[in-house]
Amino acid sequence: MCGIVGGVAERNVTPILLEGLRRLEYRGYDSSGVAVLNQSPKEIHRVRSIGKIKKLEDKIQQEAPPLSGTIGIAHTRWATHGTPSENNAHPHICNNKVTVVHNGIIENHQQLKKQQIDDGYLFTSETDTEVIAHDLHHQLETTDDLLQAVTRTTSQLKGAYALGVIATNNPDTLIAARKGSPLVIGIGFGEHFIASDASALLHITQRFIFLEEGDIAKITHQTLEIYNNGELVERTIKQSNLSSQKVDLGDHKHYMHKEIFEQPQSVIDTLEGRVTQEQVLVSSFGHQAESVFKQIQQVQIIACGTSFHAGLVAKYWFEDILAMPCQIEVASEYRYRNPTIQNNTLFVTISQSGETADTLAALQRINSTRNTNTLHIPTLSICNVAESS
Repeated sequence: MCGIVGGVAERNVTPILLEGLRRLEYRGYDSSGVAVLNQSPKEIHRVRSIGKIKKLEDKIQQEAPPLSGTIGIAHTRWATHGTPSENNAHPHICNNKVTVVHNGIIENHQQLKKQQIDDGYLFTSETDTEVIAHDLHHQLETTDDLLQAVTRTTSQLKGAYALGVIATNNPDTLIAARKGSPLVIGIGFGEHFIASDASALLHITQRFIFLEEGDIAKITHQTLEIYNNGELVERTIKQSNLSSQKVDLGDHKHYMHKEIFEQPQSVIDTLEGRVTQEQVLVSSFGHQAESVFKQIQQVQIIACGTSFHAGLVAKYWFEDILAMPCQIEVASEYRYRNPTIQNNTLFVTISQSGETADTLAALQRINSTRNTNTLHIPTLSICNVAESS
């Protein structure tokens, strides 16, 4: 899942946004970007990069004039619509008037895009997010109120989204909106921040508001208003007990016990923003997933240890729910024999660390087989460490 950070303060927010992005790298990334609003002249200054956050940071350090502003948004991306590239990286801008970062998937973006092209808007990316930027610009042609523009735009969106929006005609205002994807507001002293995960903001605050479904927040460095269905609402400020260094055991005896009881919330956090109308959004698996999955006729799972045990459960589900053949094998056994690999097989590797030697060797073997044959053998990895092998 992608990561969002944003902020409005009386100080330069660029280093805060970058630190927030670094803390969200665990979510996975192929690109990232930052946009801040210069006060004089009022214009959006954006820097984007593919790869790790460090590459974005290096690129920002080379900017002249420096990337600096008291209001800004940032994003780390894992591709769903469009290949990993700088053009597809967030934030997205329309006519240097409004910029947006977005988590989630807009299901009706093709219909919106067609209408916007007819209206004369030019697209510079393959993403579903760019339609949001263009529609916001269209709304700002008839209103100077950014909150009203975001409200009008979100009413047209089908799917899941968490949004951070800034615009040149509202230079002190950050708008946040949430439907189906998590978004929190961090409360500071004379400043406010947003993020897709509270962990991104723990270095600057431990006071948070967790936005609820349908909430739209109007945020300045001094004020915060939250609306739902057009009505002003109150949301509780919660004090986080988390620290940026460690997570407390709380009432649990040990971390294994804690992780067992965290499983329901972990499943919710994983699926949020990837499910709509009781279905998993296929494109959340990657920008080619929909076309790839249509050709799959069987599944081969490779893993070790507890990852292998998880695969055994998955095998029952594939066969019981999908009636799709599924085989599972221990990676250390698989890599030392000469298996028959069938065409149109989805090859799934599971590794908590992403560094399990036997699992990596099995995956390398599959890649080699695929490169030397005409077989259709897409691979899918399930892993906890985004920057692992």
